[in-house]
Amino acid sequence: MRFSSTPHREWSLFRALGVLILSLFVTAGCASMPDPTDAEAVAEFEEINDPGEPANRAVFEFNRGLDTVIVKPAAGMYRHIIPPPVREGIHNALNNLRSPVVFFNDILQGEFGRAGTTLMRFVINSTIGVLGLGDPATDFGFEYHNEDFGQTLATWGVDEGPYIMLPIFGPSNPRDAVGLVVDFISDPLNWWATNTDREFITYSRSGTRAVDGRARNYDVLEDLERSSLDFYAAIRSLYRQRRIDEISNGKSSAIMPAPGLSDEPILPGPRRSPDEISISQ
Repeated sequence: MRFSSTPHREWSLFRALGVLILSLFVTAGCASMPDPTDAEAVAEFEEINDPGEPANRAVFEFNRGLDTVIVKPAAGMYRHIIPPPVREGIHNALNNLRSPVVFFNDILQGEFGRAGTTLMRFVINSTIGVLGLGDPATDFGFEYHNEDFGQTLATWGVDEGPYIMLPIFGPSNPRDAVGLVVDFISDPLNWWATNTDREFITYSRSGTRAVDGRARNYDVLEDLERSSLDFYAAIRSLYRQRRIDEISNGKSSAIMPAPGLSDEPILPGPRRSPDEISISQ
């Protein structure tokens, strides 16, 4: 096993993401501003915080196209073929594999009690729960929660920056995009897979998370798209509400969690957080 460095192809992925974020910043900077004399329009523009909206909408449509052609059909087959208890086991196992990243961010945020909960969940579910397929930890009072480095940066006072729509990964902002990269790098499973020439494990895990998340939100996404006058704006609003709720550990007034793909690539929209959601990536 070699741990000297991350292979060139992995760093290429990080560089590509960096170039993507930079290009979106440039696009955002070139977006048209409202008339400075129109105070109401300026206030609305600042509240929406989406200066690169034209480019973001184009990426959003690209993501929807991928969803229509690949992810949605796969999620539909997954729901149709795989029995619900098996799907629940897969979902539990995916959450369990993410425990080291959650624990890492619990510690960085100074949430030592929650870190203890994450550790106990990992130990119990990895043993009694048979490699995480079961979730006896919840029955023992150790409830699931999710953390990521984007949330950690927020607790450290880092501003979110402008709203951006990432290809494949969906709704984000500069702070969460950085968190996405850090979470990937800090995940022990990714390091092990990379350093033992088993990158297929990382890709398989990401693909399974995408299909699992899309399947769990299949009906909700359909309803949301049908009922929204502007699906893009609805996703943008729900993403922000969900992130506020996650950062505050559920203490905010947000009741409609929405897409945020710092931990799982769902196209294009909502996921349940942490397991089930009120409406919605």
